[in-house]
Amino acid sequence: MIFPVSLQKKLSLLVLTFLLTACLPQGVVDLTSVTPTQTQPAGPTVMPLPTRPKYNPGELVDYLAQAGDTLPALAVHFNTTVEEILDANPQVPADATTMPAGMPMKIPIYYLPFWGTPFQILPDSQYVNGPSAIGFDTAVFVSSHPGWLKDYRAYVVSANHSGAEIVDIVATNYSISPRLLLALLEYQTGALSQPVQPSGNYPLGEVDYNYSGLYMQLVWAANVLNYGYYGWRTGQLSELDHLDGTVERPDPWQTAATVAFQYYFSLHSSPGQYAIAIGPDGLARVYRDLFGNPWQADQPHIPVSLQQPAFSFPFSDGETWNLTGGPHGGWGIPELWPYAALDFGPPVSGCASSDRPVVAMADGVVVRSQTGVVMLDLDGDGDEHTGWDILYLHVATEGRASVGQTFKKGDALGYPSCEGGQATGTHVHIARKYNGEWIPADSAIPFNLEGWIAHNGDAAYQGTLIRGNQTVTACACADAPSHVQAGK
Repeated sequence: MIFPVSLQKKLSLLVLTFLLTACLPQGVVDLTSVTPTQTQPAGPTVMPLPTRPKYNPGELVDYLAQAGDTLPALAVHFNTTVEEILDANPQVPADATTMPAGMPMKIPIYYLPFWGTPFQILPDSQYVNGPSAIGFDTAVFVSSHPGWLKDYRAYVVSANHSGAEIVDIVATNYSISPRLLLALLEYQTGALSQPVQPSGNYPLGEVDYNYSGLYMQLVWAANVLNYGYYGWRTGQLSELDHLDGTVERPDPWQTAATVAFQYYFSLHSSPGQYAIAIGPDGLARVYRDLFGNPWQADQPHIPVSLQQPAFSFPFSDGETWNLTGGPHGGWGIPELWPYAALDFGPPVSGCASSDRPVVAMADGVVVRSQTGVVMLDLDGDGDEHTGWDILYLHVATEGRASVGQTFKKGDALGYPSCEGGQATGTHVHIARKYNGEWIPADSAIPFNLEGWIAHNGDAAYQGTLIRGNQTVTACACADAPSHVQAGK
């Protein structure tokens, strides 16, 4: 298969880096007001998707804010600047983080060629494994359908698992809705409707022996989908490179969930296949047939002006650890967005054990504890789908916190290690989620540890923490510029 050049480099070490970390929708367009596309795709005849008109430079267009929108990302989407958006919207404060869902805005737009369709597949609240997934029982749903997935079993993650369990493992780790993964499996493989499993080891089309089997195919898909979702969410992904060499720029009004699927299908599909997959008779129809109208279930999952609670460092006051990894992937392939994680290592060599504990960065209750992993839920409801959660990765088995335990800020959760995937040295990897959405470290809601603010570097694992005129620079070498002390 062919990847865009920008991603080829990131995926060239895909397997290695994976091991090392291991209601109508807003923006839906009246089809009578847009111009049909002229391209006739190869293969099955499909209804042409709508397109936007050309706009005059700087023309103010109507936009209803979507949950999770930030000014920097909107500026990229509409090819404008934050300053121009603020000038056109005096009701928006300059220090705004996330926009209130449904707020009318006027945005100056500067036309770019090759804009994609305004058709929206899914709202963002239905993409993440957040509040909308509460109460959904994957096993019960799968068993109620005649497809091959209900009888599927495979040995993954050190145990035998059913097809439903495999879906839930990927949904939990990558924080992607299990409904979405089931719809994708049904669309591409008939997993819920066809009793006979398609032949071959690559049901989702990623023909790579490193991604053989259902579980690894879903892992690949989850990485790709999150790359598209968070790339659009943060403004870092602005165009899609298709197999035929054409370029598509997602419609500025698009949802991040729709762009995730547009990116996903652009990697494998011919123009005709792509047009069907992202249109009303593609994945959107399958999702609706399985789960009903997702727009009627849409409840904005990111509130207005979201702020991170006060976090301490993941090590005890007075201790000096090293910033061994600047912003990088929160789960899965570190080179792919979202860059939600930071790494800190105690002063030990290699994978030697450390007697310095990993501590709670805020008060919370442990909702997940497994090899290398502790997930701390901060809202106290014991549900990872809601509120703020902190992922701690590479926590040693011995002394690791158990599910249900409650902790105060500064209490020991366990000890740093190399467990939970291969690592070059003992450390702890931390990342944030809110209502199921990974929160990038360098964003409108920055990772803030005792006033130290995370900033991206030129690549994954690079970057800095800055507080006032002080700068800590990430380095796996654990040199002096990477040292940071917890506490005042």
